[in-house]
Amino acid sequence: MTEKPLDTKDRAILAILQQDATQPIAEIANQVHLSTTACWKRIQRLQQAGVIKRQVCLLDRHKIDAGITVFVSIRTNRHEPQWLDEFAQGVSAFPEVVEFYRLAGETDYLLKVVVPDIAGFDRVYKKLISTVDLYDVSSSFCMEEIKYTTAMPLDHY
Repeated sequence: MTEKPLDTKDRAILAILQQDATQPIAEIANQVHLSTTACWKRIQRLQQAGVIKRQVCLLDRHKIDAGITVFVSIRTNRHEPQWLDEFAQGVSAFPEVVEFYRLAGETDYLLKVVVPDIAGFDRVYKKLISTVDLYDVSSSFCMEEIKYTTAMPLDHY
């Protein structure tokens, strides 16, 4: 959370940056009806407050041969901190794992894996099961991506 709450201008700036962070500050300022300096200061404040974590380049995964998405559900009967540290470090080192969550409910962990093909996933699967002792691993192959966004909702403030 920022030191002061996000106002309408901050949310407008963030919405623009989430769509295209390469826009010049002057263009962003014009869109939100601020001076360039005032807009720049707001962006700096949002970065310093950690609201803006980093700026990245989003790639088309199909054009870089990572067109298969697999969701991997993992259940374990091990819940010790040492096991979790070993598991988290091991899985975090897999470049194919693009998202990694600890969950409440029947599934303990959920991974989002992107690979070029089934053989690529098999390699990831074999590395995964050799990382730590797991109780159950279940994989679901994505048939169609219906919605994908990196933009966070801003209208709940």
